[in-house]
Amino acid sequence: MSAHACDAIVIGGGHNGLVTAAYLARAGKKVIVFEKRHVLGGAAVTEEIYPGFKYSVCSYVVSLLRPEIIRELDLPRHGLRILPLESTFTPLPNDDYLVRWADHDQTRRELYRHSPRDADAYDDFGRLMYQLAVAVKPILAMIPPDPTSMSPKDLLGFLKLGKHFRGLGHAQFHALHKLMTMSSADLLDEWFETEALKATMSASGIIGTLLGPRSPGTAYVLLHHYMGEIDGAMRAWGFAKGGTGAVSESIAAAAREHGAEIRTEAGVSEVIVRHGRAVGVALESGDEYRAPVVVSALDPKRTFLSLVAEQHLPGDFVRDIKRFRIRGSSGKVNLSLGELPDFTAKPGVGPLHQGAISISPSFDYLERAYDDAKYGEFSTRPFMDVIIPSMIDPEMAPPGKHVMSIFVQYAPSDLRGGWDEAKREAFGDAVVDTLAQYAPNLPGAILHRQVLSPWDIERSMGLTAGNIFHGELSLQQLFCMRPAVGWADYTTPLDGYFQAGSGTHPGGGVTGASGRLAAMKILGGKL
Repeated sequence: MSAHACDAIVIGGGHNGLVTAAYLARAGKKVIVFEKRHVLGGAAVTEEIYPGFKYSVCSYVVSLLRPEIIRELDLPRHGLRILPLESTFTPLPNDDYLVRWADHDQTRRELYRHSPRDADAYDDFGRLMYQLAVAVKPILAMIPPDPTSMSPKDLLGFLKLGKHFRGLGHAQFHALHKLMTMSSADLLDEWFETEALKATMSASGIIGTLLGPRSPGTAYVLLHHYMGEIDGAMRAWGFAKGGTGAVSESIAAAAREHGAEIRTEAGVSEVIVRHGRAVGVALESGDEYRAPVVVSALDPKRTFLSLVAEQHLPGDFVRDIKRFRIRGSSGKVNLSLGELPDFTAKPGVGPLHQGAISISPSFDYLERAYDDAKYGEFSTRPFMDVIIPSMIDPEMAPPGKHVMSIFVQYAPSDLRGGWDEAKREAFGDAVVDTLAQYAPNLPGAILHRQVLSPWDIERSMGLTAGNIFHGELSLQQLFCMRPAVGWADYTTPLDGYFQAGSGTHPGGGVTGASGRLAAMKILGGKL
């Protein structure tokens, strides 16, 4: 056994851990990142699972990555290039379809074809969501104050927060209050009448949650996804050239440039605690590393219940972490294709193949998919968010061939009887069979498929229950309650031990915000 010393240790080479490491290294700290897998990125990773075909294995699109991180770490210089997704295509069972384009006039004409009223309402709704996203955006860059504390710093934080909300105006504050508590279905029913439009828009409210579109709280999750931006364009989505792993690799390159050491295939078995303070980590290899700062970018349950012996933590805190809700609801299917899917609603190869494809024809369809999960089964007719990365970045597949990325709801982590390989493959069959209803040539075009259930995501990526957000984005698990009241400021009950994963404010997605705010806390408020 050997011991090594540094200024800071980061556990987990996912994108948030890498962001924290980059900022600490930029501040002159000697930083080491330990990643258990052979590849960096956590769930934001690109891998060549089938020869010649590169899969964005889990996370697959980019929008929520904070622009200040892109700017401050100069990620474009380190290889980050985001390519736009130009449309969202929703095929319908009656061989009709709905498309929303990046071009405003095209979208308006398409919506007018379905409903003149919705075409008019769409711009007004977009303006409202933009205003609310702008109103909430400053909170994403704020370290949550402690509501149980009477310290001047925390009181000042709540005063600042109160002034911010007071400045919104009555109409915006009322709209934000409604949005925080209502369902995405109720919200969208107030604005639109076209089922396919409402269902496709509501899908942003159920991604990563074990809730249906009619469940209260999903309107906020919808807003969470509206807060993304690319080059200043709100609600813009893109694909990272080289796959989502290119996001992680660009952050890692920035960290290395500032002197951070990053080690893969180096799993941490425990955090070493001495007299109530984290003083280092022990690796699975038996090596020990010492540092006055230890940061976990893992989810809260792994951060506190796996890496730290329970006797080192307060009993009420341990109970809060055990109650923190982390339920997997999503699966992922990646396909290597010999040809593009040919949709009966819009035959042939066209611009729709360069955008997102949403299997979300109606609220009832989505709610029935949720019903399956609610009773412990995977959805036999699931919601799917599909992109074909090779149509955006041809280097993702051999010439003339393609990769298809399919995000799937619902696949509950607590499946009745538990997950195994047979159920995983049955889940994959349900996904392909559902898509074949809209693109009959798809099954015959498949050269290889990778199916990931929450069981697989937990085993391979280290996400508890396969939850892509490190914890549900429900009202009781946001801001100063994420992951526990009194410990939402990236600190922990152990001196020297910090948290930087998506289980902290502001939550999940490839944002990097948690990693940046954790670094800010460690560095005393300045980056």
